[in-house]
Formats: sequence, structure tokens, C-alpha cells
Amino acid sequence: MTRILLTGGAGYIGSHTAKRLSQSGFEPVTLDDLSTGHRWAVKWGPFVQGDIGDQKLIREVVSEYRIQAVLHFAAHAHVGESIVQPRKYFHNNVVQTLKMLDALVDCSVKHVIFSSSCATYGDPERVPIAESHPQKPVNPYGESKLMVERILHWYDRAYGMKAACLRYFNAAGADPDGEIGELHTPETHLIPLVMHAAAGAIDAVSIFGTDYPTPDGTAIRDYLHVYDLADAHVRALEYLLNGTASIELNLGTGQGHSVLDVIRAVEQVSGRSVPARRTERRAGDPPELVADPSRARKVLDWRPRFMDLRELIQTAWAWHSASRNPE
Repeated sequence: MTRILLTGGAGYIGSHTAKRLSQSGFEPVTLDDLSTGHRWAVKWGPFVQGDIGDQKLIREVVSEYRIQAVLHFAAHAHVGESIVQPRKYFHNNVVQTLKMLDALVDCSVKHVIFSSSCATYGDPERVPIAESHPQKPVNPYGESKLMVERILHWYDRAYGMKAACLRYFNAAGADPDGEIGELHTPETHLIPLVMHAAAGAIDAVSIFGTDYPTPDGTAIRDYLHVYDLADAHVRALEYLLNGTASIELNLGTGQGHSVLDVIRAVEQVSGRSVPARRTERRAGDPPELVADPSRARKVLDWRPRFMDLRELIQTAWAWHSASRNPE
């Protein structure tokens, strides 16, 4: 059995990827400090509670489980928070990651899948965004992800550590089987917030900016189902294990949906109206972020299964409306 270490594997994307790994014949081993992840989300493979910066622990886990590769999800990921607390982001996302990578080098682990972000591109010069687009982050979160990409580049040159840097756009949805889903505290992602407004859990969802140069004036984003995102991770892992070179890939659908599109889709799926309040733009929010995923399609033979926004939202609504709090 090929065992794969998932750092931050108790989080939203990590836990869904653990399921796909298990379905694909791998054994996921989850390492998480549970600062934002959830113990109930670890349903596949062993769980180790701890910090990625604990080099002794990393070495012990790699040795005990004979880890063959690492999927690195552990990170702080709130853009707004990163602007006011940059030290928190550079310490956790860069310094702690560097400690982990050094421990992996010491243990001769040669394959890393890194959760990067479209935030490394900054304000887009053109849309859709290809991997060749200049990387000019406009916030510490994006900067921290780009720093790790550069570290991995040089660790490949010096130590032969092959990496797949996967630049996510907007992950959304829930496990189609209903076993796990998205739960953040506090919640900052648009689709869960719109669903909360539809369910009456919050008074209204805020629409930040209605004067963008887009068809309906609201910001456009590329929403990728978490199942498809997890599937891309498994394919990227198999790609690296086959002895191929390091690579950077965008993960998105190539389709953009506005904030108002999302609200209408949630209303159609839920059969409820969504109260919304219109407010000013947030600093640093570009009008449109849409991926060019053609490289991932070509290299990984990857095709997203959930291309319809309403179908994606249906999986999230089913999980959220099951009237259960896993905590």
C-alpha cells in the first residue's frame, strides 16, 4: 500500500482529497493540528495530531508509515486577514512549510503536491488566466504561496524534490455522497454564505461591489467542485510518482459566474429567496478571475465532472441542509 501524507488533511479540501486517494488505492495519513480542521472529517486512513513545523514529528511519521509523497494543504487562507496580520501568514505558510520541507529532504521524500492559489497572479492582466501569466501577488496570502512555489523550484534543483504546484481558483461544493462538506469558522466563502442567508442562519449576504465592468456589475469567479479538485490532486500525484518533472497547474473550470449568478442558483436549488445587501467593493478584489485549465487537461487528462453551477450548489445544499453539526 502506497501511503501518502496529507498535511492539513482534516480541512475542507484535504479531507475530500483523502477520500479520493482511498478510492484510488492509496492510504492517506492525515497530519493536522486541528486549529481550523475537523477531527470528524478524517474518515480515511490514520490520523496524527501535530504541527507541520515539528521536524521531529515529521520524520517520525514519514518513517513509521513509510510515506512516499506529501500533499501539503496546511496553511492560513484568509486574504483579508493576511493584510492585517502578515506575520501570521509568513510564519505559518512559509516558515513552518520550510521546516517541513527540510525534514522531508532529510527523509529523502521526493514528491510534494502543493496547494497554491490563483492569488499568486494578483490583479489579472488578461482573462482567462494561464500559467504563463505574471505572478504579482497583491496580498500577503498570495505572496506566501508564491514564496513556497519558489522554494520548491530551488529544492528541485538542489535536492531532486519534484513538486506539482496546483493553483486553485474557487473551491466549492460538498462530497456527492454526503459524507463530508465545507465548514469554516468564521465562514468567508460566498456559496456557503449565500446558503446561510437562504436558510435564515444570517440576515443577509453581502454583495461587495455592484459597479464592476462585468455584465451585471458584480465580481466574477471560477467555481470548481471540491470533488474535481480532489481528483486533480490524485492525478497530479500519479503524474509525479511516474517520475516526471515538476509542474505548475491551474485548477478551475474555465467558466466564470458572478455573485448574482450564485445567488440565483442558490435560490433555484433551495426554493428560497436570498436576502442580500449591496455594499462597497473590498480593496484588492479584481473584477474577474477565471482559469485557463487547458494545461491540467492535457498533462493530467483531467476533466471536471461538475460543470453546472446548480449541480455544484446542490451537493453543498444537501450537506448543509441535513440539519446536523458534525462538531
